[in-house]
Amino acid sequence: MIIDLPDTTVSKVARQLIDTREEGGAVALGRVLTLVIKSNHRLSEDAIEAANDASREHPMRVIVLMTEPGGEARLDAQIRVGGDAGASEVIVLRAYGDAASNESTLLTGLLLPDAPVVAWWPDDPPVRPGASALGRIAQRRITDSSTARHSADRLTELESSYTPGDTDLAWTRLTRWREQLAAVLDQPPYEPVTAVSVRGASTSPSTALLAAWLGLALELPVDWQYEDPSVWDHGIHSVRLTRPGGDIVLERQTDSLALLTQPGQPDHELHLPRRSLRECLAEELRRLDPDRLYGRVISEGWSRLAEPRGSA
Repeated sequence: MIIDLPDTTVSKVARQLIDTREEGGAVALGRVLTLVIKSNHRLSEDAIEAANDASREHPMRVIVLMTEPGGEARLDAQIRVGGDAGASEVIVLRAYGDAASNESTLLTGLLLPDAPVVAWWPDDPPVRPGASALGRIAQRRITDSSTARHSADRLTELESSYTPGDTDLAWTRLTRWREQLAAVLDQPPYEPVTAVSVRGASTSPSTALLAAWLGLALELPVDWQYEDPSVWDHGIHSVRLTRPGGDIVLERQTDSLALLTQPGQPDHELHLPRRSLRECLAEELRRLDPDRLYGRVISEGWSRLAEPRGSA
């Protein structure tokens, strides 16, 4: 069910939520958090759909906030419940003019009481998420550096502005790569890694974060390189770990398959699909404490990483 509330107020939206629950018998108990999705430009249905899917694992209230500083002061709202909201309830707020000047005021009356707040900027995040009006009321702050035009610059900005509780979906997309590489190194022979090489697209901040993580974890300089776009134009392409007994190579072949090559063993095709937005969001919502490993990677790991070869 979708209810439109043009030219309204926050108190009227809150009242309508209660009325809708009472009239329809909708159960709002069990909500574990409030997820605020902030966009400056357009309604991201992909983000709402990902939140609705993730709400089946994490029942929550979703507030989508869009602000347009220009024009006459006005607040339009929409409430989605039932089949249009998964296991959550979705509130869409469009604020214009002076009504858009104070994000905290727009949100305070709609946040679930005594529940954590997670802020997510699917696109165009603030330079300092933790210092923004929304970031100051959130326990976790989710950005996605892959949406920035210059990903390397964006990672440098995230390093300089990092606040515990920040995270990046470009980091979350690495989970399967990190799991697979850790599993390989956890098998005999237990030889030290002497060199690391990472390859990927110049548009992929995940490649840079993987290189930073490997350098931090193995305490080695990492040779990372941008691939020619005609060879590889998106995401991570390959990782090579050099040991005395030979090289371990994990190389993506397609969007869902990777080839693992190890000395003295037959090659293995691995199921390594690209992670969906819903999977990444659901993973981030499983923990509401700061991701300390990401914090070390974006600060210590990124700062010690040399410039990639193949960059402009």
